[in-house]
Amino acid sequence: MALSIGIVGLPNVGKSTTFNALTNVRNAKAANYPFCTIEASRAVVALPDSRLSTLANIVHPEQVLPATVEFVDIAGLVEGASRGEGLGNKFLANIRETEVILHLVRCFEDENIVHPGGGIDTIRDIQTIDTELQLADIQTLEKRVEKLVKQVRGDKKMQPQLDMAHALIEYLNNGNPVRSFEEIDSDAFLCLNKELKLLTSRTVIYAVNVDESGLDSDNCHVSAVRTHAKKENAKVVKLCSKIEEEMIEMEVEEKKEILESLGAADGRGLDQIICAGYKALGLINYFTAGFKEVRAWTIHNGWKAPKAASVIHNDFERGFIRAEVISYSDFVKHKGEAGARNAGLLRTEGKEYVVKDGDVIHFLFNV
Repeated sequence: MALSIGIVGLPNVGKSTTFNALTNVRNAKAANYPFCTIEASRAVVALPDSRLSTLANIVHPEQVLPATVEFVDIAGLVEGASRGEGLGNKFLANIRETEVILHLVRCFEDENIVHPGGGIDTIRDIQTIDTELQLADIQTLEKRVEKLVKQVRGDKKMQPQLDMAHALIEYLNNGNPVRSFEEIDSDAFLCLNKELKLLTSRTVIYAVNVDESGLDSDNCHVSAVRTHAKKENAKVVKLCSKIEEEMIEMEVEEKKEILESLGAADGRGLDQIICAGYKALGLINYFTAGFKEVRAWTIHNGWKAPKAASVIHNDFERGFIRAEVISYSDFVKHKGEAGARNAGLLRTEGKEYVVKDGDVIHFLFNV
C-alpha cells in the first residue's frame, strides 16, 4: 500500500517546481506559461522515517526498504475544465488515480510570473478549482442516475444508491464538496463511490507557496488560505518551492540549517506533506526486521494482524497463525529481537490483535 498524492493548482502556481523539490528530482519541466505540464509527471519517493535507520543499525540487513509515496504533477486547471477546457479531461482523469489532493496555492507577488487570473486572489483561485471538481462530480453522478433509474426497475435493491446519487447532486449544486457530506460512511455512498471515485471526496491538503520572505511569518495571502482551510478542517503546509528545489543536491543537515535560517521551523515541505497525508488518511507503519531486509509496511490504523499481514502477501492473511510482536522502543532498547525476547518483551498475538504504529512483527502462517 502506497500513498498517492496529486499536486493540483492553477497554471503557473509552481506545481512543477514543487514536484521537483518534493521528489528531489528535476524531471518535471517548469516554465513561465500555462500548460507547461501536459503529461502528468510521476515519482515514487521514500517516506522519511528515522526509525528505519535505527533498526538497520541494530540488525545490519542486506537492504533497507522504506515505505513509499507517489507524487503526481498534474496539468494546470482552468475555468471550464469540467467541460474539457484547457487540459481539463486529462487533469480530471489523473486526479481520480490519487488518494490525496495537494492543492498548491500561490501566495507571493512576482510581476515576472504570469498569473492566469491577472493577480493574486487565493480564495478565488481555490474556488476556481473547487468549482470545476464539483461540476465534474455532478456530471459523473447525472450519468450514473440515468443508469440507476433503469436498474431500479428490475432490482429494487439499487434504490438506496439512486437516492444517494440524487442527494449528492443537490449537495454539490449548493457548492459543497462530497468529503463534507454527512452520509459519506453509509453503505449506499460507499457502494456508489467505489466505482465513481468522486473527485471532491478526496482528502485535500493546502500547500501555500511563498517566496523566501514569507517563510518566517504569514502574509495576507497565507492567512486567507488558513482561514478557508479551517472551515474545511483541512491541513495547511507552507513551503517555498523555489528554495527547496535549489536544495535538491544538498545533504539533509545542510537543508535543515538553511530552512531554519529562513524561519521555516517545520522543516522540508516533503516531510510535512507526507505526514499530513498519512494522518488525514489514518495510515501508520509497522516494520519487519531480519538479516535480509529491514522494511516498513503501510497500513490503515486499526487493522488487525491478519489484515496487516496481507500487505506483505495475501497468503499471510489467508493462512495466518499468529504474530510475534515487539514494540519499536523495546526492540531498540534491548538491541534487537533476541534481547527483547530474553527480556520477556516479545509478545505472541492472535487474529484480534490491532497493529500499532512502529510494531516490529514476524508473522507465522501456513497455506
